[in-house]
Amino acid sequence: MLKILLISDFTSEYSRLLLKGFFRYSMKMNNWNFYRIPLDCDDHYEDKVIGIAQRWGADAIMGQLSDVDVERLRSIGIPIVLQNYTNRVNGISNITGDYYGTGEIAANFFLKKGYTNFAFYGTDTTIWSREREDGYRSRLAEIGKNVYVYNEHSNIRYNSTSNIHALEKWLADLPKPIALFACDDSFALRITEVCGVCNIKIPSDISVLGVDNDEILCNMSNPPLSSIVLDTENGGFRAAQLLHQIVEKKELPQFNIEITPIRIERRSSTEGYLIKDELVSKAIQLIENGNLQLTIVEILNHLCVSRRVLEKHFRKEIGMSIYQYMLDYRANCFSEQLLISDLPIMDIAINLGYDDYTLLSKTFKRIYKMTPTQYRNYYKYGKINYGINLKNEKQ
Repeated sequence: MLKILLISDFTSEYSRLLLKGFFRYSMKMNNWNFYRIPLDCDDHYEDKVIGIAQRWGADAIMGQLSDVDVERLRSIGIPIVLQNYTNRVNGISNITGDYYGTGEIAANFFLKKGYTNFAFYGTDTTIWSREREDGYRSRLAEIGKNVYVYNEHSNIRYNSTSNIHALEKWLADLPKPIALFACDDSFALRITEVCGVCNIKIPSDISVLGVDNDEILCNMSNPPLSSIVLDTENGGFRAAQLLHQIVEKKELPQFNIEITPIRIERRSSTEGYLIKDELVSKAIQLIENGNLQLTIVEILNHLCVSRRVLEKHFRKEIGMSIYQYMLDYRANCFSEQLLISDLPIMDIAINLGYDDYTLLSKTFKRIYKMTPTQYRNYYKYGKINYGINLKNEKQ
């Protein structure tokens, strides 16, 4: 019987999905036992965790701890996997994330919608917020765009009345319209709540994007929140798999599980475009609101314009050809259907209007760095190579 000590808040969507993946692997083993310890602010919390682990005879610890004494934890002689919070912890295995890349995805999403003003709302107390901000700002800096930033400095201030007043003023003073990326859905929801009180319109004044796709928080918002979906459940599965290998081999190597962003769940908080070029704006509306089988010739005929003129406008406004834009958009629709639908891959491609699967596959691999089959197997079904080498995990 393998005994795993779990430390978590057990309430956030991220933590619950992580545990869901962890349990999905454990059920394959049939002999895992868990001891749950909710998070606590007690100064002696770390002592309690170590005490319980030793008395219960735990084989491993998985969960969330901040500001830990690494050497003291390692001294109990069992594998420990910690979910990143304040910082990554050296000397212990981490469940981390491509936080920087998530920020870049948010920036690219808003750029394609034509925004020229950008904001970020987060907290400087967590690594995932700091690095999402860095990725967002760095991508926008590449094209000479600045970002208006509001960071909370502690959880206490975040909930204080005076802090809400400061946030209200910051939002009111932002140039409009503006694209705002929040470090997670909880922070994004706070933005839509405050905007509702201040009569700031979403998405016409502020377009809001969060992270985690917490369906309760996203749908609690008015309007509902768009959010970046993370591969959290599969991250929990991989963590359990690698932890099992370590326990079985009775070794204590360190590994990092990096949870990646996989798509954007679009809801009303990011609806619409701010493309200044009317020709490009109309073309994009035709592409994204019409039939996926729509051809460039049909778009040209509808707009009464030549291919050369439209290409010139597209490259100037969004930095790519209309053909490339259509390929990328359709590949994104295809990726979403791979995760939502259980239809065979070729049937999905046919339903979306593809008559050249080879071109689709090449475009898909260029964007997602894997084939459609690999993408679906990994992100939908969690099919992972059980012979995975720890050295191959991202560090």
